[in-house]
Amino acid sequence: MTVTTTPDLVPYEDALATYDPVMGLEVHVELGTETKMFCGCSTALGADANTQTCPTCLGLPGALPVVNEVGVESAIKIGLALHCEIAEWCRFARKNYFYPDMPKNFQTSQYDEPIAFNGYLDVQLEDGEVFRVEIERAHMEEDTGKSTHVGGATGRIHGASHSLLDYNRAGIPLIEIVTKPIVGAGERAPEVAKAYVAELRELIRALGVSEARMEQGQMRCDVNLSLRPHGREKFGTRSETKNVNSLRSVERAARFEIQRHAAVLDAGGTIVQETRHFHEDDGSTTSGRVKEEAEDYRYFPEPDLVPVAPSREWVEALRAELPELPLAQRNRLREEWGVSAHDMQSILNAGAIGPIVATINAGADAVSARKWWMGELARNANEQGVDLGSLPITPEHVARVSALVAAGELNDKLARQVIDGVLKGEGTPDEVVEKRGLKVVSDEGALTTAVEEAIAGNPAIADKIRGGKVAAAGALVGAVMKATRGQADAARVKELILRQLGVEG
Repeated sequence: MTVTTTPDLVPYEDALATYDPVMGLEVHVELGTETKMFCGCSTALGADANTQTCPTCLGLPGALPVVNEVGVESAIKIGLALHCEIAEWCRFARKNYFYPDMPKNFQTSQYDEPIAFNGYLDVQLEDGEVFRVEIERAHMEEDTGKSTHVGGATGRIHGASHSLLDYNRAGIPLIEIVTKPIVGAGERAPEVAKAYVAELRELIRALGVSEARMEQGQMRCDVNLSLRPHGREKFGTRSETKNVNSLRSVERAARFEIQRHAAVLDAGGTIVQETRHFHEDDGSTTSGRVKEEAEDYRYFPEPDLVPVAPSREWVEALRAELPELPLAQRNRLREEWGVSAHDMQSILNAGAIGPIVATINAGADAVSARKWWMGELARNANEQGVDLGSLPITPEHVARVSALVAAGELNDKLARQVIDGVLKGEGTPDEVVEKRGLKVVSDEGALTTAVEEAIAGNPAIADKIRGGKVAAAGALVGAVMKATRGQADAARVKELILRQLGVEG
């Protein structure tokens, strides 16, 4: 029978006691090219609706497409980084289906002849275990336009009074990366899904082919999931949760679908092969539409584009240009920095590896670079709900703050104020120091006067210190720091206090 409503979810542990999850992940990456995949229209974000279109990307009669060479190059780089074979000859196909945001009523894509195929990506889980995800293919295609449904309560087409269409995005280059069925992950399947998408995002960014910002739709994941009873080889019927746009949501979608599938199967029902929508508010999914099979799209070779046949010389030249892959880089940096696997995972989760490396390259030591990016700056990013890379401060700025601290011109408290000023647009670190008057008070005479006043104002504490309770000096240090508005060197102040009181440090 077909169960049309989902029974109460099966507890996760109970679902895994009966079934093995099988996943397939399809990730779409918007390439960072200046122009679209088959025409010269701009790909810049933020333009007025339908101002970045032309007869080609609108599919008007007589308009002919031309392949974007940078798009092909980016696809080859991605394929190589995923340890794929690169096709010596491949071609585009027309994927036919009607939807209002498809101006041509077909999508130019690749079907049975992708540019890259048969690869893998190793991903590291939270506890350090490495799981290999096999890659079926990575192929080139174009993005669709954007539909905005107006008048309804949910922002979806159901219940809307009308829809608005913006074709600026139609034709932007996409790479779709499709895994082979992911089996053997067991209870860790949702974690593997999240780790895979995270590692893929790091790889894409390292290649420089896309910023891969999931919150902006530059990278989107479709989570295919099915269950099969333990001991059975045949896969179950899959569902496809579409356009999941955050790492946490990928994990939640996989977990929810495992529990939902188990509930339907335990109730004697049949899983419907369909697309589903993910809901960020509660982590659930709801039915979208019955999923088409490949033959429903009536694929046929694109007659207006010549085949793509990258020379082996070009492919090998691109291979030679590949950067160090993210997992290898993390393992190397972990050794160099002397941090634990857990700390490195935290740095990765914060998106701080690139900023820290750039700050070290700008002259800072590794300890201070990690300290500022994982401390003050991570806190600011969390408060604003943005990525570290979106903060209005550069690695060079952070390296300069680190240098000022190392030179004794700033202490940590003042350095935090300098960073605050840079983030508020008050200028470079040196300009903020000048404008706010934040340099450490290093004049011996001024510090000695402040120390003498602190001792005179706190005779009982001074007597304790003279009596051997050196720890009590902290109170006098605090008084001096207050008098100097935090601009004294605390270590130097303590030295002067002990000297004044004739006590050995």
